Amino acid sequence: MARRWTPQHTVMLRRIRVACCSIAVILASVGTFAVGARKTVALSINGQTSTVTTYASTVQRLLQEQHVTVKSHDIVESTVKGELKDHDVVTVHSAYETTINIDGTEVPFWTVATSMDQLLGFFEANEVAASKVTVDIKNVYNQLTGGLVINENGPVTVIADGKTSIAPSGKLTAASILDSKGITLGKEDRVSVERDNGTTILRVQRVKHETETRTENIPFDTQTIVDTSLQPGQTVIQRAGQNGSKTDTYNVTYVDGVKESETLISSQTTAIPVTQIIAVGPAQPAQDDADANTDSGADSSESAGGSSDSGSGSPSSGSDKGSSSSGSASSSPSASAKPSPSPSKTATSSPSPSKSTPAPTTTPAPKPSTSKPSTNTGNTSNSGNSGNTSNSNNSSSSAGARLWHPTVQQAQTYAAGAAAQRGWTGNEWNCLVNLWIKESGWRWWAGNPKSGAYGIPQSLPGSKMARFGANWKDDGAVQIDWGLYYIATTYGSPSVAWKHWQDHNWY
Repeated sequence: MARRWTPQHTVMLRRIRVACCSIAVILASVGTFAVGARKTVALSINGQTSTVTTYASTVQRLLQEQHVTVKSHDIVESTVKGELKDHDVVTVHSAYETTINIDGTEVPFWTVATSMDQLLGFFEANEVAASKVTVDIKNVYNQLTGGLVINENGPVTVIADGKTSIAPSGKLTAASILDSKGITLGKEDRVSVERDNGTTILRVQRVKHETETRTENIPFDTQTIVDTSLQPGQTVIQRAGQNGSKTDTYNVTYVDGVKESETLISSQTTAIPVTQIIAVGPAQPAQDDADANTDSGADSSESAGGSSDSGSGSPSSGSDKGSSSSGSASSSPSASAKPSPSPSKTATSSPSPSKSTPAPTTTPAPKPSTSKPSTNTGNTSNSGNSGNTSNSNNSSSSAGARLWHPTVQQAQTYAAGAAAQRGWTGNEWNCLVNLWIKESGWRWWAGNPKSGAYGIPQSLPGSKMARFGANWKDDGAVQIDWGLYYIATTYGSPSVAWKHWQDHNWY
């Protein structure tokens, strides 16, 4: 018996065909997407390259898949900006902290250099004025490979103990080169690397500490009293002053035999200064006329006392030379310890009928200064900006303390090396200089009161820079590090950021 076809059966078959077609389309789409999303990428981490297959669409996702931890100062580069594509090359450079010396100021510096010569080359790549940059060895040991090599491409000149020698192969660590030369380092000896006209120099500086004692005078004070038994204007030294003495002990630091600094350890007084006592006669009474005496109704003795008090209280009277000169004598006695005779205000401000000697007034003599006066009341001589009331140099002498107030020159020197290790030289560097001149004038303390932007890169808000250091408000190095990171992740390069600034007046 033949099978009967009904409308319901036809509809069912139609639905099955539609479902099959849909499934086929979905499978084809998924297959096409999978084939298109699957990509082969070269991943290089600190010089070690491997080929990985991934479906990640971004560099960040790729690094997460491969369990690669990227820290704040690390540098990540890709051959193509934006979406990850097949056959891209992703490079990760792990940064480590060294200490560089810019014009005598120690500054922590995060770098990805594989040799000290390369690190110094970063600063030479962007020619910035004449700042002298050296690398301190102490923070280079025990890093990624157990210590950087000095020069991968040539010899090294070694200077130590006043002698100069050549290490033919610079592709060694500082310790290896010094060992080969038989140079032993003391606990506090300093080792640094610098470049001079293309020559890589490994320098050793011997540090020694010595204890020195010095005897210094303690100036005596001068005490002035009023002696009513003396004639007005008469001066008598009742007791001659005598300087005291003290013994100061210093810890003095010598670098290669040259005194670098000293620290006061102790101070002991060996002789107490003797205060000089000067007796002066009372001020000469002022000459009052008869009518004034009559109107006052006071007796002659009271009038004389009042005149005497008036003369003392008004030493500027033109008719009383003794009173006029007394103010000068009591307030600042001369170096010869013979001030002009006059009572002090304290001694005569409360007249009394009795002739008892008033309480003496002590006037300490000015002590001579042993140090040069500071001529830098702000930072106008260093950064050219009177608004900076802080020292533009490193406020902490310790290289480990990441707190740095750079001058414009020093800030640009630091940024030149940091930018060069990202490959930003030539026009890219010029664009960065122009960008931050417009934003802040390269001043670490520059702030915009309206927007709240702050620092050399004008971070908005400034607290964003805390990613690179908690002292972002007071540290130019932290600000520069963050600014370069921001440009790299937001625009890719300074030239793009600069063009955006020119078009929109912000970046």
